[in-house]
Amino acid sequence: MTESLDLLANNLANVGTAGYKADREFYNLFASAEAEGNPAPRLPVIERAWTDFSQGVVKVTSQPLDFALNGAGFFVADSASGALLTRNGAFHLSSRGVLETQDGHPVRIVDEQGKRHTVVLEAHSQVEVHPDGTLIVDGQARGRIAVVEPDDPRALTKHGANYYRLSPGVLLANARAEVLQGRLEASNVGPAETTVRLISILRQFEMLQRALTLGSEMNRKAIDEVARVTG
Repeated sequence: MTESLDLLANNLANVGTAGYKADREFYNLFASAEAEGNPAPRLPVIERAWTDFSQGVVKVTSQPLDFALNGAGFFVADSASGALLTRNGAFHLSSRGVLETQDGHPVRIVDEQGKRHTVVLEAHSQVEVHPDGTLIVDGQARGRIAVVEPDDPRALTKHGANYYRLSPGVLLANARAEVLQGRLEASNVGPAETTVRLISILRQFEMLQRALTLGSEMNRKAIDEVARVTG
């Protein structure tokens, strides 16, 4: 139950995070030990959490360095520890004129052959990005913003602030997602639904606490009664 609370609370905390994908629970039944003459009760428990990669609502920001993905795929951020994937396209220019994520990781740009390509932009440059990711700077093509898709999305693990890390051996292919300039993809967390579920679990938690307290009190009274009879 505490796992569900942590998961739902984290989802609610990221309602306003661009490109955030909600975590969901996968339940299974746990059979406790059989009591004499009684069948073992089966209780629902979280077997594992999984990430819901469904599309979030695309919102217009009109900022030239905001980008949303329409369809399956991820931007690539080249961090010091390796490639990270993200759906958060709220980018900015570094002091060196390099396109970066909010956390300062360079956004991967590739050339026509698909190789990494460094592009330095001026603060006053006119930047246009086509739906296929082609980067047009002051009217000239300067490469393409890499948008990739893993062959198995289940092999992605969440890494810090809205990034994903690839498991070893996972292959990446060019994604067919559209790159939409001047827009950001909203979180796919349903705040109303998540709040209702959070309240429901909190109430269940309180009921269990009361049951445990009542059970402890009954045991204490039973011990006191036995002590009086045998004393």
